[in-house]
Amino acid sequence: MRTAPTAIAAALLAALTLTACGGNDGGDAGDGGKTATASPSGDGKGSGSACVAAGAAFEVGPSSAAPAAGDEGAVPVTVTNKSAAPCTLKGLAHVELLAGGKSWPLAPLEGAAKDAEMTLAEGQSVTFTIAYVRGVAGDAQKSADVEKLSFSLPGEKKANTYDWPDAEVALRSGGTLDATVGPFTPVGD
Repeated sequence: MRTAPTAIAAALLAALTLTACGGNDGGDAGDGGKTATASPSGDGKGSGSACVAAGAAFEVGPSSAAPAAGDEGAVPVTVTNKSAAPCTLKGLAHVELLAGGKSWPLAPLEGAAKDAEMTLAEGQSVTFTIAYVRGVAGDAQKSADVEKLSFSLPGEKKANTYDWPDAEVALRSGGTLDATVGPFTPVGD
């Protein structure tokens, strides 16, 4: 059954919020059990320098895979501030899905604020979600067999590339992927 990408993203956010899962890049023991929340900047100017990949850890998944063609799935990406100072995310992550030498930049989820600002203290995490519709396996006219997920933080050029954890993604008319990227949302309480 096909559901709205917003419903999938909301359900995934609720699950992440209830479990208070933090990101871990596999290189250390995570945040030592501390749970913290990112806070929207109150003055609109932020209270830290821009978050950069060099000062962050990333975790892709676990995903909520679409079970069959036409169903919707969601892939969360968790960003954790590993620097010793607060940092600010302003806007949305730039996300592209890659397959067979082709790249598809993803549009923002409808209604996602492109100028939202969030400040992360040391060890705090946020997540953004890629919502997609599963394509038809083996049908290059209706789907792309996505191999990689590439993203960069707002204002940054450095791309972070990971294996795509799910099945093929449906193509819309005009050759664009039926996938969107959601805003950064706090992880935990």
